Amino acid sequence: MTCHDPIPTVWVLGDQLTVDGTALASHPPGSCSVLFIESLERARQLPYHPQKLILLWSAMRHFAEDLRKKGYAVDYHESARTFTNALRSHIQDHRPSRIILTETAEYGVAARLAKMIEAHDIATEIAPNRMFLSVQHAFEKRMGNKDTIRMETFYRDMRRQTGLLMNDEGEPEGGQWNFDKENRKPPRKDLFVPPMPGFAPDATTRAVMALVAREFPDHFGKADGFDWPVTHEEANQLLEHFLDHRLDLFGPYQDAIVAGEPYLYHSRLSAALNVGLLDPLAVCRAVEARYREGQARLASVEGFIRQIIGWREFVYRVYHHHMPGYTERNELGADGSLPDFYWTADTDMFCVRDAVGHVQTYGINHHIQRLMITGNFALIAGISPQAVNEWYWLAYADAYEWVVSPNVIGMALYADGGLLASKPYAASANYINKMSDCCRQCRYNPRQTTGPDACPFNALYWDFLARNATLLRRNPRMALAYKNWDRKPESEQRDLRTHARAIRERLANQQRL
Repeated sequence: MTCHDPIPTVWVLGDQLTVDGTALASHPPGSCSVLFIESLERARQLPYHPQKLILLWSAMRHFAEDLRKKGYAVDYHESARTFTNALRSHIQDHRPSRIILTETAEYGVAARLAKMIEAHDIATEIAPNRMFLSVQHAFEKRMGNKDTIRMETFYRDMRRQTGLLMNDEGEPEGGQWNFDKENRKPPRKDLFVPPMPGFAPDATTRAVMALVAREFPDHFGKADGFDWPVTHEEANQLLEHFLDHRLDLFGPYQDAIVAGEPYLYHSRLSAALNVGLLDPLAVCRAVEARYREGQARLASVEGFIRQIIGWREFVYRVYHHHMPGYTERNELGADGSLPDFYWTADTDMFCVRDAVGHVQTYGINHHIQRLMITGNFALIAGISPQAVNEWYWLAYADAYEWVVSPNVIGMALYADGGLLASKPYAASANYINKMSDCCRQCRYNPRQTTGPDACPFNALYWDFLARNATLLRRNPRMALAYKNWDRKPESEQRDLRTHARAIRERLANQQRL
């Protein structure tokens, strides 16, 4: 029914699926209409993983239905051709007094949408986004005139702010802020990994799956087996599973990689957090409660909470501090093309094949596979940061520019020159062999550095150090790596660099590795 009452519209975007922390918090049912738009044009800008699109649109449809049940008047535009077309239709039918947006997590999006609205002579209001726990102006004040701030400093501030894992004297629980040294165990052969729960698609999700299959048949990745949580209830069920079955061992093995395990003891909660199906502080309090109740070790609980109120909040603030322009950083001058195996998983490097295969199948793998396998390879091979950043953005179901760009441009590829990370996270096959069981299943030998059976990670690692010595030798955290490089005879250095150049030429010609 057409409504001509002069009430505002709240436009809800796909990563704002909560009342708390968004414009909806101050607009109860009856005080506004609520607009949702699925834009096919936007979904075609990149070949997004079908599971990412299904997750986003199914979660939007479910949230819209929840709002209807609460008494909101919802105007939902399924599979609209463009945002502009759907917005025009909404304005014609509802004649809102103004349109209210929640400030977007991705830089500049709210301003672009506001301009689109104002082209229709409709007033725009942008409400603050309170889905994050930190505040940008406080972060800017902490930064001062510095180019960088380290996560550990930020994290301690967040612990004090939230009170998480703080004792009655205002000191960190257990007498220290960080238990990272206890959380670096390689995988044991007898590890039991509980199955990750999935959520069977209901009629709403199946309709979205059919839409995505019809409209985007050639996008990267597989839609079969979609089982992501798409409602607040399902997301909380997944949280409970993590608390009951994974949290205690999350810490010791958070840096471990096991072949065939896209999650290991990781939570799979990131997508739900990033779209608003879970509240980050509530998640952290639930995790803290398991420690207080004696059900999870402190090192695991602290390590998980650090990922949420530390790293997640930190990269969000760093991203906004350095935008615009951060996504174009390329301090190491890397310009290689993205290898085909990032799309196909067709490579003899078992760790890469396993990691990319997980992304193809599930739209996710855990953060060490992202950082130390696919990210590390791109770093030492000299692949363009922009090409790698785009791949992560389209390939992962939990990916948004605010989280992908700092983790790729800054953390994985050091393309920001150290604004985010204190050193490049470059590693040879030795690290992968120590922290995973992948090398024993690979045709390449992790102990060989040159020759047909040598793991490509080895020569590429040493060549990376040599190629970037002018910049990286100044970094005190790279001193040991360069000491080891300088120790090698010139003939060995020459052989390593020759082998690395041959690998990089094969990559440039999209030849199989």
